[in-house]
Amino acid sequence: MTQFLLALALFLALHMVPAIPALRAKLVATMGRRAYLVVYSLVSLLTLAWLFHAALQLDFVPLWDPAPWQAWFPLVLTPIALVLLLAGLTSPNPASITLRKPDLKPGAITTVTRHPVLWGFALWAGSHLVPNGDLRSLLLFGALLAFALLGMVITDRRSRRLGAQWAEIARTTSILPLAAVLAGRTKLRFDGTLGMAIFIAAALTAWLLLGGHEVLFGADPLTMAAA
Repeated sequence: MTQFLLALALFLALHMVPAIPALRAKLVATMGRRAYLVVYSLVSLLTLAWLFHAALQLDFVPLWDPAPWQAWFPLVLTPIALVLLLAGLTSPNPASITLRKPDLKPGAITTVTRHPVLWGFALWAGSHLVPNGDLRSLLLFGALLAFALLGMVITDRRSRRLGAQWAEIARTTSILPLAAVLAGRTKLRFDGTLGMAIFIAAALTAWLLLGGHEVLFGADPLTMAAA
């Protein structure tokens, strides 16, 4: 349990870096933007791998029985989560987590939600929590889901320091996906970054369903859904 808690703490701390403009700017100034992106991405992947490894070392304690319908949650929601995560990380966004310069024009993904990265984490973690009815999965995915949802509230509070810029962001975006669009406060936009995110997410989804998920995690989502 100690290793799991350490890995989780490092993962959560690491993923708060892009949401702290002053810290992110200092790292970029020290390392250079390209080096920062490479190092941050590599450390993030390694930390996530460590977190999964630590979770798998915990004792398996079943909490509820698996059912085929439960497997459809990650099958449907994970591709959406990947689009939000990829587009969010690579689009300018002064109000939330991003690897891009926040002072540029906000990317098209912000017309869906001003917290695309955190919603990506939330949908991915929440959807994987349903078919994995054991204690270690509850600890892993439950912690990541709570982190994402709480992160939206914390990030919004921090963004209010932007003053007039925040007023415009709050008027034209929303926490809940598509809420600002349905309320008529903004219109959906599409840009090259969002298009690339959709393409990469589709490719990753295909790879995962064609055996990648089983290689990485020892489970075939399609087999589980068809059982």
